[in-house]
This record gives sequence, C-alpha cells and structure tokens, in this order.
Amino acid sequence: MPRQVDHVSRRRLIAEAVCDLADERGLEGVTLRDVASRAQVSMGAVQRCFRTKEEMLVFALGHIGDRITERVRARLVRSPAQSAGTALGHAVTEISLLREEHRAEARVWLAFVAQAAVSEALAKTLKANYATLQATFTRLVSEAGEGTDRAVPLDPQREARTLLALADGLTAHVLIGHLTPQGAHDVLHTHLANLWEQPGRPPRAAPESSS
Repeated sequence: MPRQVDHVSRRRLIAEAVCDLADERGLEGVTLRDVASRAQVSMGAVQRCFRTKEEMLVFALGHIGDRITERVRARLVRSPAQSAGTALGHAVTEISLLREEHRAEARVWLAFVAQAAVSEALAKTLKANYATLQATFTRLVSEAGEGTDRAVPLDPQREARTLLALADGLTAHVLIGHLTPQGAHDVLHTHLANLWEQPGRPPRAAPESSS
C-alpha cells in the first residue's frame, strides 16, 4: 500500500513539473528529461509512471482540470446559503482564471486546449472536464431560472455551453492583453446579470474592452 501512495504522489509531482515547464516554454518545450530534472526524480521514475510523453501530458491536463473543478466545488461549499444565480457567478469566475494568482494556470490550460486540436487523447480529457463543468452550470442555471418570472424560459444547457465558451474566450483575451482582468470580469458579470433580465427590456451595456 505505501508503494501505491508514493506512486500517486510521484505522478502528481511530475504533473506539476509539466505545468511549470509548459508555462515557461509551451508544451513543445516539455521533454521527459526536463520534467525529470524539474521534478527532481530520475528519468526511470518518470518512465515508470508514464510510458509516453502523451500519457504524461494527458495526466497533467487531468490534474489541472481536477484542480479547477475542485476550486469550483469549494467555492460553492463555502457559501451554501447563497442563491443559485450567485453560485453560478462564483463558479464561472473560478474557471475563467482571471485573477493574477491563476495567470500561470491560465497559460498552461490554453496551451493544452491548443494542443488538443491535434491530439485525440488530450481532446478526450478536455471534453470530459468540460462535460463535468457543463453539468454543474446547467444545474445552477436551471435552479436560478426557477426564481424568475421570465416570459421566455432559459435553456439551461445552451446557457451553460455559452458560459463555458465565454469563460475560455475571456481567459485568452486577458492573456494577450486585449482585455484587462477587470474588463473581462465586467463583461462576464454583465452577461450573467442579463440572463435574469426580462425580454423586451433594454439590455445592459457591456463595458468597453481595453486594447
């Protein structure tokens, strides 16, 4: 049993090394040898944990996804009495990775998203992560929508997909400097506020982006 626990811990240590290197160099700069050096383990230890570089990257991506999903869950648990609409805002803010302390994580996440376009294994992991988040968002949109008197009910699944796409898009815009973190935050929360507006009312103006 102790050997198994050590194996799990080592895989996580290696995943953190992958993320550190990906943040500094992009995924193309991640090699098994450099990961071993950064994790302060032998090449043999890395190869015993992962048979290929792709397998190592898939695990690292899952590790990041688990970390983000756990933050969302923890944020919701911290305020159990809040409304579903407020909970949805907290959850979307967490996955948008707009805060300064999440900037490195955002760079690594988007590096994996780009690589997933040409890696079926990474794409499969990403789709599983997004499916989990979409289910959470769908539930929260549905619960929040029950407290409104909208003439046209929201489509919870469609709105959940929209929020996921908006979160990733805002993350990218902040990273390249098209939006400030505050500007992105305003866009996100203006969109959330407008979800609960009645059709026919003038929409709330979204803040202008910084260029």
